[in-house]
Amino acid sequence: MLALIGLLTVAATWGSSFPLTKSLLQRMTPLNFLAVRFTIAGVLMLVVFFPFVRALSRRSLWRGVVLGVTYGIAQIVQTTGLAHTSASVSGFITGMYVVLTPICAAVLLRTPIGRRVWAGAGLATVGLAILALSGFHVGFGEAITLASAVIYALHIIGLGVWSTGRTAIGLAAVQIASVGLVSLIAATIADPGGLTLPGDAFDWVALLYMAIISGAIAMIVQTWAQAHLAPSRAAIIMSTEPGWAALFSITFLGEPLTWRIAVGGGLMLAAMVIVETGPRPPTHAPHPDELPKLAA
Repeated sequence: MLALIGLLTVAATWGSSFPLTKSLLQRMTPLNFLAVRFTIAGVLMLVVFFPFVRALSRRSLWRGVVLGVTYGIAQIVQTTGLAHTSASVSGFITGMYVVLTPICAAVLLRTPIGRRVWAGAGLATVGLAILALSGFHVGFGEAITLASAVIYALHIIGLGVWSTGRTAIGLAAVQIASVGLVSLIAATIADPGGLTLPGDAFDWVALLYMAIISGAIAMIVQTWAQAHLAPSRAAIIMSTEPGWAALFSITFLGEPLTWRIAVGGGLMLAAMVIVETGPRPPTHAPHPDELPKLAA
């Protein structure tokens, strides 16, 4: 139950950052935004949680780097696709990781996927379509955004397999630092003139919120929670992010409650209930180097 609440909190936090991101991207390029956000989060995580990073085995350290680079590439690919398609279509296609995660898990891990998970994934996809989709055609932007959804699915699977409660904080710190490095390299290549920093106090506060709360802390919670949840279940829970974004926009920005939000959000909630009320799959055994060492 704590893992479920944790992932729901992560999804809500990501949803709360949507209006702030939309505002910041009017004054910063997407790659500059990602670079500044995750560099701040990465440096903070390494400074505060360095003892946890140092306690990681070499295997876990490299796993954190691989997961962080994967997540960073997904962010960059998604941002690139967003420049060539509408935000609603981008949100829907990105949310397709809810279906792609169990498919990839079945192919890569030979993990049997129960009927409840497939039903929940399908229902969540319909909910996402109603919530975010108002028109659709297949082009470069849509294709590359779908590629980012595949990469997000791989990150969720890797995190579910490699994360343990014991290594969660150190693994999260390494991931965020790796995302920051990947984003910084991409922004430098795209704009050799240098990074564009926020210009006023509001922008800095918004950026720090997304770096610390919806970046660093959310990654810690997600990493810990996925040590206790199957990747397919985690994907369905995290797919509620657009619903949270709509809720925050209605509450704080005064946006209207439309039938799309009501029906789409209701279907996504139903999908989560279907999955969470089903039987629990057995958890995977930890790797020997992740077990606590006994004193001699």
